[in-house]
Amino acid sequence: MNVLLLGSGGREHALAWKIAASPLLTKLYASPGNPGIGRFAELVKLDIADHSTVAAFCQEKKIDLVVVGPEGPLVAGIADDLRAWGIRVFGPSKAAARLEGSKGFTKDLCAKFNIPTAAYGRFADLAAAKAYVEKVGAPIVIKADGLAAGKGVTIAMTLEEALAALEACFDGASGSAGAEVVVEEYLTGEEASFFCLCDGATALPFGTAQDHKRVGDGDTGPNTGGMGAYSPAPVMTPEMTERTMREIIEPTMRGMANLGAPFAGILFAGLMITDQGPKLIEYNTRFGDPECQVLMMRLKDDLLVLLNAAVDGQLAHMSVRWSDDAALTVVMAARGYPGTPEKGSVIRGLDEAASDGAEIFHAGTAINGGALVANGGRVLNVTATGATVGEAQKKAYGATDHIDWPQGFFRRDIGWRAVEREQTGK
Repeated sequence: MNVLLLGSGGREHALAWKIAASPLLTKLYASPGNPGIGRFAELVKLDIADHSTVAAFCQEKKIDLVVVGPEGPLVAGIADDLRAWGIRVFGPSKAAARLEGSKGFTKDLCAKFNIPTAAYGRFADLAAAKAYVEKVGAPIVIKADGLAAGKGVTIAMTLEEALAALEACFDGASGSAGAEVVVEEYLTGEEASFFCLCDGATALPFGTAQDHKRVGDGDTGPNTGGMGAYSPAPVMTPEMTERTMREIIEPTMRGMANLGAPFAGILFAGLMITDQGPKLIEYNTRFGDPECQVLMMRLKDDLLVLLNAAVDGQLAHMSVRWSDDAALTVVMAARGYPGTPEKGSVIRGLDEAASDGAEIFHAGTAINGGALVANGGRVLNVTATGATVGEAQKKAYGATDHIDWPQGFFRRDIGWRAVEREQTGK
C-alpha cells in the first residue's frame, strides 16, 4: 500500500513509526512531516489547506490511504473532499468532526442523547456569559468553542479568573475559536483519555491513557497541549470501560448517525471519572498528542490493518491486542511555551538518549545548517516502556538526561499518580 500521512508533530511521528512496521506498506509519504518522520517517509511539500492539490498528489502517486493526523484539516472537510475524488481516507467527515470543532455542538449532543457531562451554558455575548458565571459562581470552566490548539480552556478557581477568561475570549485571545464560549460546571475526579476506532457503525475500544495538561510539576501553571502521558490509565478498570462504552461512546455513535453524520475515524473521549461514574469533558476526533505516542508503543497489532478495517466498515470483525507493559512519554518543550516559544536552538544527544531503548518522537524540530534545532513549542517526546509505569518513567527520564538542549524544559513528575498507586497499592 502507498500511504500519505498528513501532519508534522509527535503524534504523526509515532504514527509513521508504527505504519512503517506494517508488511502491507509499500511506500509512506508525509506532508509536511519533520526530521524524525523523514526516517520512515518521503517528505513532500503540499498545501494541506488546498484539498485539490492533495488529491492530485494522491492520484499521481497512486495513494491507497490518506491518514490525517491533526484536527484542523478534518474540521475543514479534507476527508469529504478527498473521498469525492475517490481517495480512501482515515478520518471523520466535516460534519462528524464538529465533535471537536465545536464544543457547543458536543454539549448539545450530550443534552439531546442523555450523555453524562458537566452542566453548561453556551454564549456568543460577553454580558450574558458574565451573568451566567456570576450566578453559578466559581470554580468554573471557560472554554473557547472552536479549535484553540489545546489552549482555549481556563479552569477558573475564582470569579475574577472566570470573568477575566471570558473577557480574553471575547477580546480575541483564542482568535475566531473564542467568538462563542462554553461555560461548564467544574467537575472533580480523575481525568482519563479513552480512545475508540470507529467505522460509522462500530466503535472498537482502542486503549486508554492519562495526560498532564498543566505546564508545571504538581499540575501547576497554565494549560498546554500536553506535557506528557502514560498508558494504560489505571482508573479505567474493565467496569469503567464498559460503563464508558455504554453511557458515552455508544449513545454518541447512535446520535451522530441520527444526525446524518456517522462517525468514522478515531474518537478520543476526554473523561472525568467522578463519584457518579464517567462524564465526558470533551471529544477530539483524532489521535491525542502526546497520548498517541504511548498507545503506539503498546499496540501489538498492525496499525495499517486496523486503519483499513475502519475505512472499510469492518471493525465489527476486529479486535485489538496490547502489550502488558506500560508506556510513558515526557514532552520536552522550548523555553517560553505555552506562550511564545524560542525557536532555533540546537539539540544534541538524541542517539545517546535512544541507546537504552527509548523512542524519541520529534514534535517540533527542523534541520538548520546540518544541525537539529527546535522549531515549535513542544519539541521532543521521550518515550519508553516498562513492566510498570514507574519503570517506564525511570527509563524515559534516564533518556532525557542524555539530551543536550539547555534551552529546553520538561516536567519531572509525569505519571506521578500511577506511580503513587503502584507504590501504595491503592
